Amino acid sequence: MPTKMRLQRFGKKRKPFYHIVIADGRAPRDGKFIEKIGTYNPVHNPAVIELDVDKAVQWLNNGAQPTDTVRAILSYKGVLYKHHLLRGVAKGALTEAEAEAKFQTWLTEKEAKIDAKRQGLEEKSRNARKEMLEAETKVKEAREAELAKKRAAEMEAAKPAEEEAKEEVEETAAEAPAEEAPAAEAPAAEEPKKEAEEK
Repeated sequence: MPTKMRLQRFGKKRKPFYHIVIADGRAPRDGKFIEKIGTYNPVHNPAVIELDVDKAVQWLNNGAQPTDTVRAILSYKGVLYKHHLLRGVAKGALTEAEAEAKFQTWLTEKEAKIDAKRQGLEEKSRNARKEMLEAETKVKEAREAELAKKRAAEMEAAKPAEEEAKEEVEETAAEAPAEEAPAAEAPAAEEPKKEAEEK
């Protein structure tokens, strides 16, 4: 069996983290390996890939077979393109300097695309957060308006009851002095009688 370029899984449940390794094809997935050439973290968007490009190209030249996922990673990082350019150099189609220049231009374009995607995702999340806050403020304002209407209705319903209570208080206050006045007059009328009796 030839050597394989494959992923070794690490990380928690539902949060995978992979090492990109060179291993014997007969070895188990997370078992013994020959060399680690990079890491792959698919949890982030875009995925975080750290890869030693020169070692990966060297292992491809030595005949290591990448798995499908690792092949996609190598293509994404430009390893396959560099391998292709170096084969052209070996055949004499172009010089090493030209191959390196082509690879660097491809690399800068790729990094620009990745940065644009990252900025787009950040802007999208920022806009989503802003829309969510606006929706929450609208809901809050609607609730406050409903509460204000309820309070106004309660105040209007309470006004007649308060007026009735005030009228009752005023009536009882008017009746109380009227009742006190005859009681005050009665002792005055009794005093002349007492004086008459004493004489």
